[in-house]
Amino acid sequence: MRSHRVAELVGTAAAVLLLWPPLVAVAGAQVNPVPTLPAKPYPPTPRLPDGTPNLGPIEPNRGYWSPQQYQDYVKVLLQPKEIPYQPWAKKLAIERREGQSKYDPQGYCMPPSGPRLMTTPFPMEIIQLPQQKRILMVYEGGTHIWRVIYMDGRAHPKGDQLNPSWLGHSVGHWEGDTLVVDVVGFNEGGWMDMVGDPHTDLLHVVERFTRKDLYTLRYEATIDDPGTYTEPWTVGFDILWDDKGEIQEYICQENSIWMRKMFSEFLGTAARTR
Repeated sequence: MRSHRVAELVGTAAAVLLLWPPLVAVAGAQVNPVPTLPAKPYPPTPRLPDGTPNLGPIEPNRGYWSPQQYQDYVKVLLQPKEIPYQPWAKKLAIERREGQSKYDPQGYCMPPSGPRLMTTPFPMEIIQLPQQKRILMVYEGGTHIWRVIYMDGRAHPKGDQLNPSWLGHSVGHWEGDTLVVDVVGFNEGGWMDMVGDPHTDLLHVVERFTRKDLYTLRYEATIDDPGTYTEPWTVGFDILWDDKGEIQEYICQENSIWMRKMFSEFLGTAARTR
Protein backbone atom coordinates (compact mmCIF):
# COMPACT_ATOMS: atom_id res chain seq x y z
CA MET A 1 0.00 0.00 0.00
CA ARG A 2 1.13 3.50 -0.73
CA SER A 3 2.33 5.72 2.08
CA HIS A 4 0.59 9.08 2.21
CA ARG A 5 1.93 12.24 3.77
CA VAL A 6 -1.37 13.03 5.50
CA ALA A 7 -1.40 9.66 7.25
CA GLU A 8 2.18 10.23 8.34
CA LEU A 9 1.26 13.59 9.82
CA VAL A 10 -1.60 12.09 11.79
CA GLY A 11 0.73 9.38 13.06
CA THR A 12 3.32 11.98 14.05
CA ALA A 13 0.70 13.97 15.92
CA ALA A 14 -0.37 10.85 17.79
CA ALA A 15 3.22 10.11 18.74
CA VAL A 16 3.71 13.63 20.05
CA LEU A 17 0.52 13.40 22.08
CA LEU A 18 1.99 10.47 24.01
CA LEU A 19 3.80 13.16 26.00
CA TRP A 20 0.51 14.41 27.42
CA PRO A 21 -1.86 12.83 29.98
CA PRO A 22 -4.62 10.59 28.61
CA LEU A 23 -7.58 12.22 26.97
CA VAL A 24 -10.92 10.60 27.67
CA ALA A 25 -13.14 10.23 24.61
CA VAL A 26 -16.56 11.78 24.84
CA ALA A 27 -18.90 8.85 24.30
CA GLY A 28 -22.54 8.88 23.44
CA ALA A 29 -22.87 12.63 23.01
CA GLN A 30 -25.80 13.55 20.77
CA VAL A 31 -25.16 17.18 19.90
CA ASN A 32 -28.20 17.90 17.77
CA PRO A 33 -31.49 17.06 19.53
CA VAL A 34 -33.58 14.20 18.23
CA PRO A 35 -36.34 15.77 16.10
CA THR A 36 -39.91 15.80 17.34
CA LEU A 37 -41.95 14.19 14.59
CA PRO A 38 -45.69 14.22 13.95
CA ALA A 39 -47.81 11.10 14.19
CA LYS A 40 -47.55 8.55 11.39
CA PRO A 41 -48.23 8.13 8.57
CA TYR A 42 -45.66 10.65 7.45
CA PRO A 43 -46.13 12.71 4.27
CA PRO A 44 -44.71 11.08 1.13
CA THR A 45 -41.28 11.63 -0.34
CA PRO A 46 -41.00 15.19 -1.72
CA ARG A 47 -39.85 15.52 -5.31
CA LEU A 48 -38.16 18.02 -7.56
CA PRO A 49 -39.97 19.32 -10.68
CA ASP A 50 -38.41 16.56 -12.80
CA GLY A 51 -39.77 13.87 -10.46
CA THR A 52 -36.43 13.10 -8.78
CA PRO A 53 -36.68 12.59 -5.00
CA ASN A 54 -35.88 15.78 -3.14
CA LEU A 55 -33.26 14.85 -0.54
CA GLY A 56 -33.18 18.32 0.96
CA PRO A 57 -35.49 21.04 2.31
CA ILE A 58 -38.99 21.57 1.00
CA GLU A 59 -39.11 25.11 2.42
CA PRO A 60 -36.37 27.71 1.81
CA ASN A 61 -33.73 27.71 4.54
CA ARG A 62 -35.62 25.36 6.85
CA GLY A 63 -34.80 21.80 7.78
CA TYR A 64 -31.85 19.45 7.97
CA TRP A 65 -31.03 15.79 8.51
CA SER A 66 -30.23 14.88 12.10
CA PRO A 67 -27.71 11.98 12.19
CA GLN A 68 -27.23 9.87 15.31
CA GLN A 69 -23.87 8.92 16.68
CA TYR A 70 -22.77 5.30 16.46
CA GLN A 71 -19.50 4.71 18.29
CA ASP A 72 -19.09 1.54 16.27
CA TYR A 73 -21.21 -0.28 13.71
CA VAL A 74 -22.23 -3.35 15.74
CA LYS A 75 -25.85 -2.20 16.14
CA VAL A 76 -26.25 -1.23 12.48
CA LEU A 77 -24.30 -4.02 10.79
CA LEU A 78 -26.49 -5.63 8.14
CA GLN A 79 -24.12 -8.25 6.80
CA PRO A 80 -22.16 -10.26 7.70
CA LYS A 81 -22.96 -10.73 11.40
CA GLU A 82 -19.52 -9.54 12.49
CA ILE A 83 -17.01 -7.12 10.99
CA PRO A 84 -14.61 -9.32 8.97
CA TYR A 85 -11.26 -7.98 10.16
CA GLN A 86 -7.92 -9.13 8.92
CA PRO A 87 -5.73 -10.06 11.94
CA TRP A 88 -3.67 -6.86 11.91
CA ALA A 89 -6.79 -4.71 11.64
CA LYS A 90 -8.52 -6.46 14.54
CA LYS A 91 -5.43 -6.03 16.71
CA LEU A 92 -5.25 -2.31 15.90
CA ALA A 93 -9.00 -1.84 16.47
CA ILE A 94 -8.70 -3.47 19.91
CA GLU A 95 -5.74 -1.27 20.82
CA ARG A 96 -7.66 1.86 19.86
CA ARG A 97 -10.67 0.77 21.89
CA GLU A 98 -8.51 0.08 24.91
CA GLY A 99 -7.01 3.55 24.49
CA GLN A 100 -10.53 5.07 24.72
CA SER A 101 -10.19 6.65 21.27
CA LYS A 102 -7.45 8.88 22.62
CA TYR A 103 -5.97 9.50 19.20
CA ASP A 104 -9.16 9.68 17.17
CA PRO A 105 -8.26 12.08 14.33
CA GLN A 106 -11.77 13.55 14.33
CA GLY A 107 -11.23 14.56 17.96
CA TYR A 108 -8.42 16.76 16.68
CA CYS A 109 -10.62 18.35 14.01
CA MET A 110 -9.60 16.11 11.13
CA PRO A 111 -12.43 15.05 8.79
CA PRO A 112 -14.37 11.80 9.25
CA SER A 113 -14.12 9.24 6.45
CA GLY A 114 -16.66 7.06 4.67
CA PRO A 115 -19.91 6.26 6.48
CA ARG A 116 -18.68 8.07 9.59
CA LEU A 117 -19.76 11.26 7.85
CA MET A 118 -23.32 10.08 8.39
CA THR A 119 -22.84 9.17 12.07
CA THR A 120 -21.36 12.45 13.29
CA PRO A 121 -24.12 13.82 15.57
CA PHE A 122 -24.48 17.26 14.02
CA PRO A 123 -26.93 18.53 11.38
CA MET A 124 -26.27 17.91 7.71
CA GLU A 125 -27.99 19.01 4.51
CA ILE A 126 -28.16 17.62 0.98
CA ILE A 127 -28.25 20.22 -1.81
CA GLN A 128 -29.17 18.96 -5.28
CA LEU A 129 -27.93 20.97 -8.25
CA PRO A 130 -29.35 19.18 -11.30
CA GLN A 131 -28.35 21.89 -13.76
CA GLN A 132 -24.74 21.72 -12.57
CA LYS A 133 -25.01 17.89 -12.43
CA ARG A 134 -23.70 17.56 -8.94
CA ILE A 135 -24.90 17.18 -5.36
CA LEU A 136 -23.42 18.92 -2.33
CA MET A 137 -23.57 17.52 1.18
CA VAL A 138 -22.91 20.06 3.93
CA TYR A 139 -22.00 18.95 7.44
CA GLU A 140 -22.24 21.35 10.37
CA GLY A 141 -20.22 19.31 12.83
CA GLY A 142 -16.84 17.67 12.94
CA THR A 143 -14.76 19.98 10.78
CA HIS A 144 -17.68 21.88 9.21
CA ILE A 145 -17.02 20.27 5.84
CA TRP A 146 -18.79 19.61 2.57
CA ARG A 147 -18.48 16.98 -0.11
CA VAL A 148 -19.19 17.04 -3.84
CA ILE A 149 -20.90 14.14 -5.62
CA TYR A 150 -20.50 14.33 -9.38
CA MET A 151 -23.68 13.36 -11.27
CA ASP A 152 -22.44 13.95 -14.83
CA GLY A 153 -21.55 10.35 -15.60
CA ARG A 154 -17.81 10.75 -15.15
CA ALA A 155 -15.58 7.91 -13.98
CA HIS A 156 -13.14 8.10 -11.11
CA PRO A 157 -9.69 9.45 -11.98
CA LYS A 158 -7.14 6.75 -12.71
CA GLY A 159 -3.63 6.17 -11.40
CA ASP A 160 -1.79 9.23 -10.18
CA GLN A 161 -4.72 11.43 -11.23
CA LEU A 162 -6.66 10.09 -8.22
CA ASN A 163 -5.34 12.22 -5.38
CA PRO A 164 -6.00 10.45 -2.03
CA SER A 165 -8.09 12.62 0.28
CA TRP A 166 -10.03 12.44 3.55
CA LEU A 167 -13.45 12.25 1.85
CA GLY A 168 -12.44 10.40 -1.29
CA HIS A 169 -13.75 10.99 -4.82
CA SER A 170 -17.53 10.55 -5.20
CA VAL A 171 -19.59 9.86 -8.32
CA GLY A 172 -23.31 9.19 -8.20
CA HIS A 173 -26.33 8.07 -10.17
CA TRP A 174 -29.98 7.28 -9.55
CA GLU A 175 -31.34 3.74 -9.35
CA GLY A 176 -35.07 4.41 -9.23
CA ASP A 177 -35.62 6.59 -6.15
CA THR A 178 -32.25 5.69 -4.59
CA LEU A 179 -29.14 7.83 -4.95
CA VAL A 180 -26.15 5.49 -5.32
CA VAL A 181 -22.74 7.02 -4.60
CA ASP A 182 -19.46 5.29 -5.41
CA VAL A 183 -16.43 6.55 -3.45
CA VAL A 184 -12.73 5.71 -3.84
CA GLY A 185 -9.44 7.53 -3.32
CA PHE A 186 -9.31 7.75 0.47
CA ASN A 187 -6.12 8.55 2.32
CA GLU A 188 -5.30 6.52 5.42
CA GLY A 189 -5.63 9.29 7.98
CA GLY A 190 -9.20 8.69 9.14
CA TRP A 191 -10.94 6.13 11.34
CA MET A 192 -14.05 4.31 10.15
CA ASP A 193 -15.80 5.01 13.45
CA MET A 194 -15.21 6.56 16.87
CA VAL A 195 -13.72 3.41 18.43
CA GLY A 196 -11.04 3.11 15.78
CA ASP A 197 -11.86 0.58 13.06
CA PRO A 198 -9.11 1.19 10.48
CA HIS A 199 -8.96 1.33 6.71
CA THR A 200 -6.32 1.57 4.00
CA ASP A 201 -6.12 3.52 0.76
CA LEU A 202 -7.79 0.55 -0.94
CA LEU A 203 -11.09 1.51 0.70
CA HIS A 204 -14.06 1.51 -1.68
CA VAL A 205 -17.45 2.60 -0.33
CA VAL A 206 -20.81 2.32 -2.08
CA GLU A 207 -23.51 4.42 -0.41
CA ARG A 208 -27.27 4.30 -0.97
CA PHE A 209 -29.53 7.21 0.02
CA THR A 210 -33.31 6.65 -0.11
CA ARG A 211 -35.83 9.18 1.21
CA LYS A 212 -38.61 6.82 2.28
CA ASP A 213 -40.94 9.66 3.27
CA LEU A 214 -40.70 13.31 4.28
CA TYR A 215 -39.05 12.54 7.61
CA THR A 216 -36.94 9.44 6.93
CA LEU A 217 -33.70 9.00 4.99
CA ARG A 218 -32.48 5.43 4.68
CA TYR A 219 -28.70 5.22 4.49
CA GLU A 220 -26.72 2.10 3.64
CA ALA A 221 -23.01 1.77 2.96
CA THR A 222 -20.99 -1.20 1.77
CA ILE A 223 -17.35 -1.09 2.87
CA ASP A 224 -14.90 -2.96 0.67
CA ASP A 225 -11.25 -2.71 1.71
CA PRO A 226 -9.18 -5.78 0.81
CA GLY A 227 -6.23 -4.29 2.67
CA THR A 228 -8.11 -4.36 5.99
CA TYR A 229 -11.08 -6.75 5.84
CA THR A 230 -11.52 -10.27 4.48
CA GLU A 231 -14.77 -9.44 2.68
CA PRO A 232 -17.11 -6.48 2.10
CA TRP A 233 -19.52 -5.55 4.89
CA THR A 234 -22.61 -3.37 4.99
CA VAL A 235 -24.16 -1.01 7.54
CA GLY A 236 -27.57 0.61 7.38
CA PHE A 237 -29.75 2.93 9.45
CA ASP A 238 -32.40 5.63 9.21
CA ILE A 239 -31.73 9.36 9.64
CA LEU A 240 -34.54 11.69 10.71
CA TRP A 241 -35.52 15.05 9.23
CA ASP A 242 -35.87 18.11 11.47
CA ASP A 243 -38.19 20.44 9.58
CA LYS A 244 -37.52 23.37 11.92
CA GLY A 245 -33.72 23.21 11.95
CA GLU A 246 -31.16 25.46 10.31
CA ILE A 247 -27.46 24.70 9.98
CA GLN A 248 -25.29 27.01 12.09
CA GLU A 249 -21.64 27.97 12.10
CA TYR A 250 -19.51 25.46 13.98
CA ILE A 251 -15.75 25.88 14.36
CA CYS A 252 -14.21 22.62 15.44
CA GLN A 253 -11.08 24.17 16.92
CA GLU A 254 -13.22 26.25 19.29
CA ASN A 255 -15.40 23.35 20.42
CA SER A 256 -13.09 20.33 20.59
CA ILE A 257 -12.38 18.99 24.08
CA TRP A 258 -9.40 17.14 22.63
CA MET A 259 -7.95 20.31 21.10
CA ARG A 260 -8.47 22.41 24.25
CA LYS A 261 -6.78 19.78 26.37
CA MET A 262 -3.93 19.44 23.92
CA PHE A 263 -3.19 23.17 23.75
CA SER A 264 -3.54 23.74 27.51
CA GLU A 265 -1.06 20.95 28.18
CA PHE A 266 1.25 22.24 25.46
CA LEU A 267 1.22 25.78 26.86
CA GLY A 268 1.79 24.48 30.38
CA THR A 269 4.76 22.39 29.25
CA ALA A 270 6.22 25.32 27.30
CA ALA A 271 5.92 27.63 30.32
CA ARG A 272 7.71 25.15 32.60
CA THR A 273 10.63 24.79 30.22
CA ARG A 274 11.37 28.50 29.94
